[in-house]
Amino acid sequence: MESNWHLSTVDETLSTLGAKREGLNAGEVQQRLSEYGRNSIPQPKSKTLMGIFLHQFLDPLIYVLIGAAIISVVTGDTTDAIFITAIIVINAILGTYQEWQAENSAQALRNLVKVRSRVKRDNGIHEVDSEELVPGDIVLLESGVKVPADIRLIESHDLTVEEALLTGESEAVHKHTDKLNGNGNIALGDRVNMAFAATTVQKGRGVGVITGTAAHTEIGQIADSLRQTSGEKPPLVQRMESFSKKISIIVLVVCVILGVIGYLEGMPPKEIFFLMVAVGVSAIPEGLPVALTVALSIGTRRMAKRNVIVRKLPAVEGLGSCTMIASDKTGTLTMDQQSVKQLYLPDGQYYEVSGQGYNGDGQILADGQPVTLDGQPDAEMSTFLLAAIMANEGILRKTGDGWEHSGDAVDVALRALSYKVGKDPKFFKAQAEVVEIIPYESERKFSAVFYKREGGQYFAMKGAVEIVLEKLGPTARDKVNEVAEKMAADGYRVLALAGSPATQTDLKQLPDLQLLGLIGMIDPLREEAKTAVKNCRDAGIEVVMVTGDHPATALSIARSLGLAESAEEVISGVELSSIDKLTPKELAEKIKAKKVFARVAPLQKQKIVEAMKSLGHFVAVTGDGANDAPALKSAHIGVAMGSGTDLAKEASSIIVTDNNFASIEAGVEEGRFTFDNLRKIIYLLISTGAAELLTVALSLFLNVPLPFIAVQLLWLNLVTNGIQDIALAFEKGDPQVMHKPPRKPDESIFDKRMNSQIIVSALTIAGVVFGVWLYLMKQPGFNERHGRTVVMMLMVLLQNFHVLNCRSETKSLFRIPLRNNWVLILGIVCAQLLHVSAAYIPGLNSTLQLEPIRMREWLLLLPAAASVLLVMELYKLIIHRKEVS
Repeated sequence: MESNWHLSTVDETLSTLGAKREGLNAGEVQQRLSEYGRNSIPQPKSKTLMGIFLHQFLDPLIYVLIGAAIISVVTGDTTDAIFITAIIVINAILGTYQEWQAENSAQALRNLVKVRSRVKRDNGIHEVDSEELVPGDIVLLESGVKVPADIRLIESHDLTVEEALLTGESEAVHKHTDKLNGNGNIALGDRVNMAFAATTVQKGRGVGVITGTAAHTEIGQIADSLRQTSGEKPPLVQRMESFSKKISIIVLVVCVILGVIGYLEGMPPKEIFFLMVAVGVSAIPEGLPVALTVALSIGTRRMAKRNVIVRKLPAVEGLGSCTMIASDKTGTLTMDQQSVKQLYLPDGQYYEVSGQGYNGDGQILADGQPVTLDGQPDAEMSTFLLAAIMANEGILRKTGDGWEHSGDAVDVALRALSYKVGKDPKFFKAQAEVVEIIPYESERKFSAVFYKREGGQYFAMKGAVEIVLEKLGPTARDKVNEVAEKMAADGYRVLALAGSPATQTDLKQLPDLQLLGLIGMIDPLREEAKTAVKNCRDAGIEVVMVTGDHPATALSIARSLGLAESAEEVISGVELSSIDKLTPKELAEKIKAKKVFARVAPLQKQKIVEAMKSLGHFVAVTGDGANDAPALKSAHIGVAMGSGTDLAKEASSIIVTDNNFASIEAGVEEGRFTFDNLRKIIYLLISTGAAELLTVALSLFLNVPLPFIAVQLLWLNLVTNGIQDIALAFEKGDPQVMHKPPRKPDESIFDKRMNSQIIVSALTIAGVVFGVWLYLMKQPGFNERHGRTVVMMLMVLLQNFHVLNCRSETKSLFRIPLRNNWVLILGIVCAQLLHVSAAYIPGLNSTLQLEPIRMREWLLLLPAAASVLLVMELYKLIIHRKEVS
């Protein structure tokens, strides 16, 4: 179906659609319903509880554990199978609970286009469900209604439409019906003779013919692109998949090598198989899935306290991995509330206006002193405010619990000035009587009023500076234009207010007007946004702005944020369309130095994301409108705003409830805290697992009895160590985490530091355990079961001490306050008590082949186990000295 309806006249559009101004008849409607289908956008299926539960098993490490459980069943070792199965199910339940909660938190209204509409049909006006609308229907629009389909306007009476959810522009668009000149590259926000599905009429009335329904609307095309776009895997998922594959291969190779050695030493096939199972059990970190899920769940709860809802658990860490944030402007970096910040009156006086947003808080300041209208009021300010309030249809009033507003954003912002000089707008309304008001229309670019006061009649108009200048006397124009240009250069949207006495109400017979004042407005920055952007950049994260606003407006905001300095760092959607056919990599070369992307169309935003990814960035994208949804889904981490559309939320992994960029920065910080804790957990599990593997391998090489049997290794990995690794997830974050660069996108979890500390700690633990095992075997009357009980206790004690090492990879444990993680201290105590108790519990002690240990033996093992603390403290000291030298 044709999409360039804005380039056609009204008559051409009606002719092409086979429509007429009086509307379709019932037969035509039915025929078109059959041809085009109902006007509804297919919604993605909601996730079921069972679907979320089953999704928890789609993890390579879980596959390995399931394989181990199956092998255990085949070999008749049901105890091992029960242990492994229990841990898999617990992990799935924890993950399901967290994601189900997040999914419920993210639920919102899904009726973007399902509304009732007034339509001309069968020579009358009828109200129908929007799903029954068809191309060619004549629809009536009025203030407050949601546009039900894409419409070419054929009548417009002061029609203003809020299109932010589709275009990203903060200002409502004034509509007209004239054909536009140009080509198909005209941005959506500039197609002022069209109204688009899911946008809202702010004020005025209009009539239009439907040009597209359902998937043929602009929002429908966005929804369709979402279905065709595959979501990007979060960094943690990518890293853990890589880790799981590597550890599976390593374990398989080690098992085969040890099996071959056993065969060459004459071991029976069944013993060889059980040996391989024992090695596999010791090497595979069975407790890791649960520990990761718990760590991510803790990160989720911490993020929720900072206004960030996580829909998908791996995304908790994802924000901390990002190297670039592509942020929307309106409502995220700014307040999305027009505010008057500067005034210029004819006497040459500039006034600064404090406060921001749609409220009366703040003051008008002249040379730093508040302006009031009591006592001897400023005559020019009184005249200015009277005209501004009279030529005004907005509403702003104080209520019991705040401020209530409605109407045009400019009118509301001007009414706020009245409160800022200590007067209710009624104060001015009482001084004059409206004779005739002329509402704003985009064709005129001004609004005006004729009013009477003190026996005389006056006229006042406010609007675009270039329009008001034409009504001023010739001598005033140059000066006013000069001041207006200066205010515009400072980033203000400038309006002019002018007036004069008027003996009649004919606009064509007005005398030259006199300037009453220039108004500098801005959608103000969120106070915390600049600091948040700086913190992200200090953390090595590039921040770019992607917006539908005008390039000049976007650059002004970017300068205030410290994002950009010059126009060379800005690129517009029109410029992007000229390089539309470039590959993502070619596009990336063109835009890699750009910091501001203005007047950007929805699919262009998605291409920007793909280009940045091709440069090697891990990209987080923020947005709230339907226009942002494709980019949100394409990004590594999609961050939707809480007030945004359902399409945006559905495409995202994270939702920021307060729409604030500062919360995104907080999410980055929490993400980095979470990843650090995940590293601590992995460090603990891999180092202790490697120590167990080394101990078993040494026993095999030296042809001595194994110090552990398979079920004992499972007990160590899943129960005693499992309590401690989960407790590590509660560790408080390092305050310096936002002063470090982000991890490289291709960086493995196992970097140089991780590998070296695993090797040192694993060798230490294995050396101590195997040394004690050899010592016990040489004692007269050696009892193998009691000997295994002793080395099992030693391994538990070593884990108890080693978990303290894992609290930091760089800091001495003596420099980390215990108050940072009381849960860990409790976990160490519980792990020790649980293991001691296992030796006394009937059934469990026989399964684990344990027996009670004497207090004297426990006390002798304590200093041996503490040796791992001494070794790792020396290791950290040596590494620190190397790094600073």
